[in-house]
Amino acid sequence: MKSENLYDSDLELRQYQNAKVDLPVDRQFAVGGNLSVNGLKSSTLGIAAGLTILSGVSVASTAANDKINLALIGCGGRGRGVIAGFKSRKDTNIAYCCDVDKKRGESAAVKFNAKYAENMQTVFDDKSVDAVICATPDHWHSLCTFRAIQAGKDVYVEKPVSHNAFEGQKCIEAARKYNRIVQHGTQNRSAPYNIAAKKYIEDGRLGNIHLCRVYNMKKWGGLRIKKGEKTPENFNYDLWLGPAPNREYSSSIVYGGWHQLWDFSAGDMADDGVHQLDLARWLIGKEIPKSAYATGGIFSRKDDSQTPDTLVATYDYDDLTFVFELALYPEYMQKIGDRNSDIFPVWQNCATRIEIFGTKGLMVVGRHGGGWQVFDRPKNREPVVKAEQHGRVPEQEHWENFIQCIRSRSVKDLNADIEKAHRSTMLVHYATMSLLTGSAKLEINTNDGTIKNNPDAMKLWKREYRKQYEITENV
Repeated sequence: MKSENLYDSDLELRQYQNAKVDLPVDRQFAVGGNLSVNGLKSSTLGIAAGLTILSGVSVASTAANDKINLALIGCGGRGRGVIAGFKSRKDTNIAYCCDVDKKRGESAAVKFNAKYAENMQTVFDDKSVDAVICATPDHWHSLCTFRAIQAGKDVYVEKPVSHNAFEGQKCIEAARKYNRIVQHGTQNRSAPYNIAAKKYIEDGRLGNIHLCRVYNMKKWGGLRIKKGEKTPENFNYDLWLGPAPNREYSSSIVYGGWHQLWDFSAGDMADDGVHQLDLARWLIGKEIPKSAYATGGIFSRKDDSQTPDTLVATYDYDDLTFVFELALYPEYMQKIGDRNSDIFPVWQNCATRIEIFGTKGLMVVGRHGGGWQVFDRPKNREPVVKAEQHGRVPEQEHWENFIQCIRSRSVKDLNADIEKAHRSTMLVHYATMSLLTGSAKLEINTNDGTIKNNPDAMKLWKREYRKQYEITENV
């Protein structure tokens, strides 16, 4: 691939590379990947690409008697992965592992040397707990966050932050009222390579941007609901349902199938696609769209799924069109594989890529360490790469940011604050509201995000909560 000149001097290249990200000194050369512009790589210049160290001391070096007490709520695979990351730090202690599945919860408690709790309220009532990690199924994310905030806890909540628009708003109100630190699990905002990509755009190197395309294309399993099963002993099914409507227990729903039912989730757009939606929206600097429209359905699967396997959503941001495309049947598409090496994805087969079309070039970005490249017009049928940077998985940086903000109490320094999370998750909710109202074009009030002149869509703004599992108007 050919490389075009972008910068007039090594000094300008170095200035470009100094995109802000707060990391401990002992990690500054361990992350980020090499930035290449003008054919120069950052490693040859002796600097860390896209990285500026703002504080000289890592929170991870905090004295043992000043540890932050954490509790995990939801002990499935993702929850265990996140809590293992926090467990590896010297400045945190795992106080509880909470799960409605007693066998799974107790197993996690033994693994992480913590107490077991069946009900998250036990965690909230313990004043020694500083913060909770919410890794429940999607329909519990907001209620868990809401109650934790009211109990005076800081929160790390997995994506998506909400099942519907109303509860996302209420979590913001609660976080601000009780002065809580709430970090969303959209960790790409903490990746040095993405911070460098954002600076590249903000510096005007991509020109004016009028089109952004976001992809979520991969093979996803179907759902066959098992019927007539008895609720297992030591499994609190009422607690598992929480705010969702009563329905018969089915292991196929409880252990994964809930992703594909509207009562619990908005499908893979919410579960996985929100990562790309959030990263793209942040990179191009957009907030609330003027309008939204979605079309699609279940075209590939013949099973018990309710959420779409094919969907296209379009959002209007005045002079920019933002498009999200989902397909859950293409086996030839791949999520980013080896995310800790200097290898770019095969972009045309990258299941989770972002394409940003500027007047000066096309930027293609891969989430979760996929890196980015900027392409100019091909020459001699060969790609011309104007700039690029490899990536690294940004989990540790995201957790570090959360812990630092717990100590500093600085909401403005949170990379994925609850309000930012809500803005991105609303793109999912707009698509759902459009799809479920016959693919109506939704006109949006850009002051508060509500839908204009469409009472049917606004009926989907809030769910009907089961008694004892409400998110209240009064925070």
